[in-house]
Amino acid sequence: MIEFILLAAAFFAGAMNAVAGGGSFLTLPALIYAGVPPVAANATGTVALLPGYASGVYGYRQDLTPVGTLSLPLLSAVSLVGGLAGAGLLLVTPDSVFRGIVPWLLLLATGLFAFGTMLAQRLRSLGLHGNGAMLGTLFAVSVYGGYFNGGLGILLLAQLSLFGMTDLNAMNGLKNLFSAVLTAIAVVAYAAGGAVEWPKALLMTVAAVAGGYVGARLGRRIPKPVLRAGIIAVGLVMSAVFFLK
Repeated sequence: MIEFILLAAAFFAGAMNAVAGGGSFLTLPALIYAGVPPVAANATGTVALLPGYASGVYGYRQDLTPVGTLSLPLLSAVSLVGGLAGAGLLLVTPDSVFRGIVPWLLLLATGLFAFGTMLAQRLRSLGLHGNGAMLGTLFAVSVYGGYFNGGLGILLLAQLSLFGMTDLNAMNGLKNLFSAVLTAIAVVAYAAGGAVEWPKALLMTVAAVAGGYVGARLGRRIPKPVLRAGIIAVGLVMSAVFFLK
């Protein structure tokens, strides 16, 4: 029964991450239910979802484009460094602290995405724009992703929308690329720190790969207003779940 729950959580989490983000809010409770401590559950679920990010990148490969004059290798390098920094922070964070800040971070991410266009206009008027700001905010989001993978997709979509991106297919392609890069280096750090329960991570990996590809294919067919509303709904529901815990 526990194995079925872990497989189902991984499949739907992979699909969610490919389309909207928030997949860790399925894998984390499932792993905790299976008896894994919270910090180790986060690390283990992140390992399981990494191949799903990679398959999501493949699903959106036709939509991957640079951001202005910033190349994909440069953007990916920033994500990698940020992910490593965040993973290091997770490994030294007590479970009690980890539990307390998660719902606030997800709620903030959801608000940024919901009001991203309005905020982007305001921030540009205040002088927050250009390549430096783009790279700086991407680094900050990547630190978050390396620290706690839950809601990473929503944060990345919010960050991209703040800098004027409106094509959700292109945004999802970049979101999956950055997620895969920063999660890969975070997984290396988690493994080195002994925070991964490998049998459960490997069990969930195949389901996450299948879910990531299915989610990417379906995401391209969903009307953009519906997809945007779904992303916001995922963020609000998962925020509420963690506040009520």
